[in-house]
Amino acid sequence: MSANHPVQSKQPLSSLALSAIGVVFADIGTSPLYAVKEVFHGGLPADTLHILGVLSLIFWALTLVVTTKYTIYIMRADNRGEGGIIALMALALQGSKLQPKRKLLIVTLGLLGASLFYGDSIITPAISVLSAIEGIKVIAPRFENLVIPLTLIVLAALFLLQTKGSRHLNKFFSPIMLAWFSVLAILGLINILRYPSVLIAINPYYAANLLVELGWHGFAIMGAVVLVITGAETLYADMGNFGLKPIRLAWFGFVFPALLLNYFGQGALLINNPDALANPFYLLAPAWTQYPLLILATLASVITSQAVISGAFSVTRQAIQLGYCPRMDIQHIYNQGVGQIYIASINWLLMASVLILVLSFKSSSALASAYGIAVTGTMIVDTILAFIVIQALWQWGKITSIAFLSVFLLIDLTFLLSNSLKIPTGAWLPLAVAGVVFAIMTTWIKGKEMLARYLEEKRVLFEELQEQLKDRPLAMVPGTAIYMARSLHGVPQVLLHNLEHNHVMHSKIVVLTIVTKEEPYVDEAHRVKIRSFGDTGNFFRVKLYFGFQEEQDVRRALQLCCHEGLDIDQKTVSFFIGSERLSFRRKNPMPTWQRSLFKFLTHNSASAIAFFKIPVNRVIELGIRVEL
Repeated sequence: MSANHPVQSKQPLSSLALSAIGVVFADIGTSPLYAVKEVFHGGLPADTLHILGVLSLIFWALTLVVTTKYTIYIMRADNRGEGGIIALMALALQGSKLQPKRKLLIVTLGLLGASLFYGDSIITPAISVLSAIEGIKVIAPRFENLVIPLTLIVLAALFLLQTKGSRHLNKFFSPIMLAWFSVLAILGLINILRYPSVLIAINPYYAANLLVELGWHGFAIMGAVVLVITGAETLYADMGNFGLKPIRLAWFGFVFPALLLNYFGQGALLINNPDALANPFYLLAPAWTQYPLLILATLASVITSQAVISGAFSVTRQAIQLGYCPRMDIQHIYNQGVGQIYIASINWLLMASVLILVLSFKSSSALASAYGIAVTGTMIVDTILAFIVIQALWQWGKITSIAFLSVFLLIDLTFLLSNSLKIPTGAWLPLAVAGVVFAIMTTWIKGKEMLARYLEEKRVLFEELQEQLKDRPLAMVPGTAIYMARSLHGVPQVLLHNLEHNHVMHSKIVVLTIVTKEEPYVDEAHRVKIRSFGDTGNFFRVKLYFGFQEEQDVRRALQLCCHEGLDIDQKTVSFFIGSERLSFRRKNPMPTWQRSLFKFLTHNSASAIAFFKIPVNRVIELGIRVEL
């Protein structure tokens, strides 16, 4: 429960950069498997001028979006070293505490971005693994019918392995991805040497000329060009694991050049041999190397899928800690001091969704029609939230900050609108998933706010309770009772409920509230706040503060209370937890479907006992009826 940042800062910069190659760049690193092929999939002629135009679009997409927007600008917006959509939202909220409307806008944007992330999470493993195994069609066409079964086996095995934790596999990620990017670079370079003039495509004239010539169709192919930047947001999201400098070093020093060499190599191949459009990635390689390339591509796609799954676990935990979705059972797996988390419900939902996708779409080209819109939606959210951070916390000048917003928002909107053309052919799917997740999160937040208002209406102050006890003294029993409370103020309902029905009170009563801060980690010195009430000195209010990246272990945190002067014997303490039974009034403003959903979420949320690491044999649960 240390407040220290998890980035292993004692490791050399080069070592961290190598580790980042194995995790951070897996998604964007497997895009060469399918991106170029999909740009031409809509019927674009594969002649020299069009190929140069496409390569120019790819070069400038990587340069402007990944290199400039994320690597140079957005990665500076770290929340005490942490990145990602939830961390960025929490950072933006720090500058908007006194503006309720702006805070609502930021939370809505953050939840929308997180929801779109889940929509993207079900497509990335499917398209990555499927596009890798589709190399069989090039290498051994007679075994083409094995593509779908092998894809399903690989993906199912990956999700089943999550139950054991992926820590045993992690040590192989960096060597495999190092080999992968090296192969990308070598294959690309070999083909560039055969047609070196392909490098003139870095001139933005070719991109502009292509878009002007094609008109509406040029706008449409931007929906395929976006495939080369899928995974860009991962650079920011994984910053907390590796740090800013290692990720930048890996990108500029190795990954970015390798990707450019491979894309330009595919372009050179197509100029020399337009028939290679069937699969320009695998046809880059000599025939004798294609089987090893198939194996390496499959391993790289598995690592991509693992990164997405781990990302889904991480985002879910952050959302739970900040109160944006119901509690779930989170397993913490430790190996040599490195922690990982596993959330079973998320794992099985992702597994079912991904396998159904593969069976439904059957090819990477079909999946590409569904891919990209969720990514671009998340990028727009990143841009807007970064703009808020720039204004509120960095205090950039108005002209500079508006210029940042205008340039990158224009690029993001162009990609989003071009991807919206895919909605009828499959892009509706990630949007539907995002819509469901967004509805769950907003319903949970709305229901919790109603519950908070109910508790506020029923609130009794400690001073009022003590006055009542003077008139009606209760029997005193030895020991300490800890009452878990949602609210930061007043006496919790579970305490009133216990006193009313059992007519006894403990010699020491502690009302405990867990507070999650809008920052990833809280220093131990600021972990605990204690306040005593009344003349008898037996009532205490304890607040435990955690960051949204920390494990909320109540047992360990209570040990700090002893250092603050509140002695709690954890061998004799009793924890009282209220179990709410919800019902709704007829005039409740919440729609009927949201009432049912909130009741379902409340009923199926994980127990506070396990979530807060409370000793089961010291817990007393009391049922409390709540009518909203």
